[in-house]
Amino acid sequence: MRSDATQPADALAATLTRTEIQRERFSVPGREIVQVRTEIPEGVASGWHTHPGEEVGYIVAGNVRMEIQNRSTLVLHAGDGFCIPPGTPHNALDLGPGTGVMLSTYLVDVQRPLSAVVVPSRPTVR
Repeated sequence: MRSDATQPADALAATLTRTEIQRERFSVPGREIVQVRTEIPEGVASGWHTHPGEEVGYIVAGNVRMEIQNRSTLVLHAGDGFCIPPGTPHNALDLGPGTGVMLSTYLVDVQRPLSAVVVPSRPTVR
């Protein structure tokens, strides 16, 4: 466990408060486990982004609308969990009241940034 919790430096740092809790090598070569506590102010969206590995998350506080490309939108409440596959664009919007808090564990490639901003492709509606 890191005693000096830090803010991850990545593309989402400007809109969210993200505090890295721990970072350890994973048993799979070239991968690591990163655990992050994320706070999203009411009415703020994370923006569409991806991670270079799985995200396993838990809503600690608040109500969050989770959009995951090519899946149904989820409305998550404190106590709910979620999983996002590697490289899948997604967006989290805090619905309020108050600040939403998530705890996410990432199983990611050590050579890539924890997140990357993307513009999701939308299926064509016919």
